[in-house]
Amino acid sequence: MLQGKVCMVTGTGSGIGKAIALRFAEEGAVVFANARKEEDVRKWSDMVHVNGKIIPLPFDVTEPVHVRKALLRIREQYGRLDVQVNNAAVISYEPMGMMTLQNLEKMFQVNVFAVFEMIQLVSRMMAGQNKGSIINISSMVGEKGAAGQAAYSMTKGAVSSLTKSAAKELAKEHIRVNAVAPGMVCSERFKNEMTKRFPEVKNNIPWGRLAEPGEIADVCLFLASDLSAYISGQIIGVDGCMTL
Repeated sequence: MLQGKVCMVTGTGSGIGKAIALRFAEEGAVVFANARKEEDVRKWSDMVHVNGKIIPLPFDVTEPVHVRKALLRIREQYGRLDVQVNNAAVISYEPMGMMTLQNLEKMFQVNVFAVFEMIQLVSRMMAGQNKGSIINISSMVGEKGAAGQAAYSMTKGAVSSLTKSAAKELAKEHIRVNAVAPGMVCSERFKNEMTKRFPEVKNNIPWGRLAEPGEIADVCLFLASDLSAYISGQIIGVDGCMTL
């Protein structure tokens, strides 16, 4: 489905980002897999065999100079970028009364400002191609809110709003911008938190289980492929009916 496409995915050290990068490569894409440290990607990418190619691309998404250098490397090596997935994010489980302004600013820096700057830079590359797909990873808590996650909900709500505005603005360049909004996902990080904070969470999911990272990756694959050529500005929930 992605044969010959050049993609970049941020936050691929584990969990959803890793699953997306792997799924894209399985479908024939050249995938620049970002993490802060190259070894965070190497620890899994060197162990898989795929139809495409996985290229570790270490940089901090909050450092615009590093982002520009990474995109320049992609341009120099392949001359284009077909798909960009903004997955890198930080999360906290703090009640509003315990959230400090410093932590809130850090969360916005990674989850919102870095995504905005990435879209700015990537869209300039894609405009020359008159084609491209940008996929943001939002969250259903950004749509519905969640007690104990006010800060995270704020940032993901901003990502959803940014997605819609960017889609309208970039449509004339034939650049599609969509977001995938997972519910509860069975990542290692969440499993650890779930045991402590959300022991009854499965009881609130009509589907009866948490999502697997690969199921989020499958929706991203659809949005990255030409099967979604007329879809833009959408926030696609993947939550097993939890928020209906």
